Amino acid sequence: MLSIRSLSVVIILTCFCLAASMKSFSQIVQQVRGTVRDATIQTPVAGATVTLISLNQRCVTGEDGSFRFKSVPVGLHQISVTHVGYSDILLENVRVIAGKESVLNISLEILVEAEKEVVVLGESAKGRPLNEMSHLSARAFSVEETQRYAASVNDPLRMAISYAGVMSADDGNNNIVIRGNSPAGLLWRMEGVDIPNPNHFADAGNSGGGVSILSSQLLSNSDFLTGAFAAEYGNALSGVFDLRLRKGNDEKKEYAFQAGVLGLNLAAEGPFSKPGKGSYLANYRYSTLNLLDKLGVNIAGGSVDFQDFSFNVHVPTKNAGEFSLFGLGGLSSQHVVPGEGGEDDNFSSYFRSNTGIIGLTHVIYPGSSTSVKTVLAYSATDNQFDEDIIKEDDQIRKTWKENYLTNKVTVSSTLNHKFSNRSHIRVGTIGNFISFNYLQHSRPDPEGDLKETINSTGNTQSLQAFAQWQFRPSNTFILTGGLHYLHLMFNNTHALEPRFALKWSGISNHSFALGYGLHSQIQPLGAYFAKEEISGETIMVNKNLDLTRAHHLVFSHTYRISTGMKLKTELYYQQLDRVPVGAELNSTFSTLNTQGDYIAFPLVNQGTGKNYGLEISLERQLRDGYYFLVNSSIYQSKYKSQDKVERNTRFNGNHINNFTAGKEFEIKGKNKSIGTNIKVIYAGGYRTTPIDVPESEARGYTVYKENLAWSLKNPDYFRADVGLNIKWNRKKHTHTVSLDIQNITNRLNVYGQIYDVKRGLSYTYQTGLIPVLNYKIEF
Repeated sequence: MLSIRSLSVVIILTCFCLAASMKSFSQIVQQVRGTVRDATIQTPVAGATVTLISLNQRCVTGEDGSFRFKSVPVGLHQISVTHVGYSDILLENVRVIAGKESVLNISLEILVEAEKEVVVLGESAKGRPLNEMSHLSARAFSVEETQRYAASVNDPLRMAISYAGVMSADDGNNNIVIRGNSPAGLLWRMEGVDIPNPNHFADAGNSGGGVSILSSQLLSNSDFLTGAFAAEYGNALSGVFDLRLRKGNDEKKEYAFQAGVLGLNLAAEGPFSKPGKGSYLANYRYSTLNLLDKLGVNIAGGSVDFQDFSFNVHVPTKNAGEFSLFGLGGLSSQHVVPGEGGEDDNFSSYFRSNTGIIGLTHVIYPGSSTSVKTVLAYSATDNQFDEDIIKEDDQIRKTWKENYLTNKVTVSSTLNHKFSNRSHIRVGTIGNFISFNYLQHSRPDPEGDLKETINSTGNTQSLQAFAQWQFRPSNTFILTGGLHYLHLMFNNTHALEPRFALKWSGISNHSFALGYGLHSQIQPLGAYFAKEEISGETIMVNKNLDLTRAHHLVFSHTYRISTGMKLKTELYYQQLDRVPVGAELNSTFSTLNTQGDYIAFPLVNQGTGKNYGLEISLERQLRDGYYFLVNSSIYQSKYKSQDKVERNTRFNGNHINNFTAGKEFEIKGKNKSIGTNIKVIYAGGYRTTPIDVPESEARGYTVYKENLAWSLKNPDYFRADVGLNIKWNRKKHTHTVSLDIQNITNRLNVYGQIYDVKRGLSYTYQTGLIPVLNYKIEF
């Protein structure tokens, strides 16, 4: 019989053959329209000239900043936008399809001084951060990139490992390591407000999971930051995903349906009543794995179930501003019974990870130079894990139990004001009102009894405030400075964080940037409630933990080789202080080596760490049918714990090398396109702690040589992914069939070591070859 993987490949190749053999039709056209806005205040820009270069057509934006091109042939197009007093911009690769209108939102950066000749025309918008306060260690990413890059499967986290300095924590999930930092240091934001981890199968205190909840149908172009963040970003040490949502089509109804390995998706969007008076956009997905399981085909090692729903409703008003109601929610669970858990076939477990957020935003423009955005949001996360072991005498023994419930109400308000073309400010506050119910039972001694280590119910608050100012003495020089304040009311820990950045582009095709920032992060909340019994009294041993702090210093140089191609170099240094480490004097434990979860033993803020390295990236955006992104990173990631010995962190692989490329073929006269994509990663292996085999044999469970913590380096990591897709248009709909083959060479990269009484010392491996197929229709 064919395996599931083989059958998947056969089915998808059959779909490709059928798609390629379909008869051609006459040329198909679609409408392209959008709005041009000021990048700083987001007010409409009237009188801008928008040029559809491929058809040599022009139009001028109206009072509301809108433009429109009718009857644009399907395929890839270039659009330029010019306006006196603003930098010209070029939009590359605007894909026009039959099944959906192309609705663009374009932001123009203001010029300080009028220029005698056009020197910015042809400057591509691709990759330039949407937040004009971000000058280095930041880039915009598009939904198309999450779809195009091999093995990204519409997931921003999996896409990001194509960027310099970013690596996956392991193949089994989408956690990412940024510049040697723990995945727990990543911040998620959506529509200007902090949100919970938007991933299925996510552990408490983590930033990733097994499958992304985010829908490509809802996401718009967004920002990804890896260091020296602008002052508005707080409670993060390593990186930020600043997500923005797309508004639904406010003129006509459109639908999309997807069927693939990861789920069945149905999306709908359209106007409420009259065109331009408001829109809705929604997407629902249900797990394909659970459907297969119900049909008796189990390929995931136990019962796996997940589903999610996301939406964005936009309502503009004439005088009261713009309102939006957005939200996302995901339910996920996995139940493993003995015999389905692979090597651990004597364990049974149940895992649940639910998360959701709903938010109401209001944007108003008190004047042509001012905007105020207010967000009210409610979010909740619910994590549960129960594990039992079946002993040789068939007795069931519970080995772990946890249940973490967190509810949060967030109120955020941000003011933007432009004093002149040279100067503008952004100030804001973020208040979080948090309630929680945390329970954890664990076994500090593997052969000991289950012990209650966390049991707490209550509430607390956190406050953030920021102010940042940007000054442009000239078109070639930008100076940005600001302060961020973070305060946790639970134990009154706080930090005042200075930030600054400057950028100079006074040499033709070259730009230089320097940035510094102090960044702080609250510990995963459950860690504060770890308890121990001391002299007959139960004490919360971590109640007074301080914030972890990180100093970021980054220098950047960008050389624009030609239109659409650039070489970027960044040199960075991060110094981490007040890191929670094990309280015992000889402890080698540091939270810099964790991926998440709530640490339930005594910690003290006496650890340090440092990450430093060099990143070089050469990127050619999609032009003439092909693109590539090549980068190399060399880095060091070190830490000190209570024993004051400098050691490698778990994530110190020393080097990361990425090659991402693709070619798209537009079949003229056929209304079809075929895309081929590849991604190759070669990186240093992560670190692990050696196992004390004699002691493990004596005790009957794994014992590590803690005095040699993280001293053993795994073999180098290598993985190649390939993707193939075909898109064909018919009069009112568009079909897309895609196949991603992850780890096409089926290389089993080493994850670590483990000791088992039956097998002795053995290696654990990451995932092998996985085909991911998908079919999508838009109409």
